Amino acid sequence: MKIDGRCHCGFLSFEAEVDPESVEICHCADCQTLSGSAFRVIVPAIEGSFRLLSGVPKTYVKTAASGNKRIQAFCPDCGTPIYGTAADANSKFFGLRVGAIRQRNALIPKAQYWHGSAQSWVGQLGELPSFEGE
Repeated sequence: MKIDGRCHCGFLSFEAEVDPESVEICHCADCQTLSGSAFRVIVPAIEGSFRLLSGVPKTYVKTAASGNKRIQAFCPDCGTPIYGTAADANSKFFGLRVGAIRQRNALIPKAQYWHGSAQSWVGQLGELPSFEGE
């Protein structure tokens, strides 16, 4: 599936090919902190298909619990997370942040990881009152 996306302010834009069957949710503590939310939704770009169309992201290198170093790329102006990739210069894997993808409604998660770190209330979201706007 061809996708495109951008950061909130429009400074960064990108395109890629993704497999909609590979969308996942990560509940690890790092993803919670780096997303500013209870979890992060990710889809890997098919190798060689990710392309920045505009802007240069700011990056931050985090060290995972495994010791692996991961580059976190985000907009230097508005802070929107765009992707994560291995700190190895030869890495061709880009974990795209679904919230920055225009076709995000079609990218339905198929698996959840680090569920042991999930917030206790995540499973109760369907029970909360919901409103169409403010």
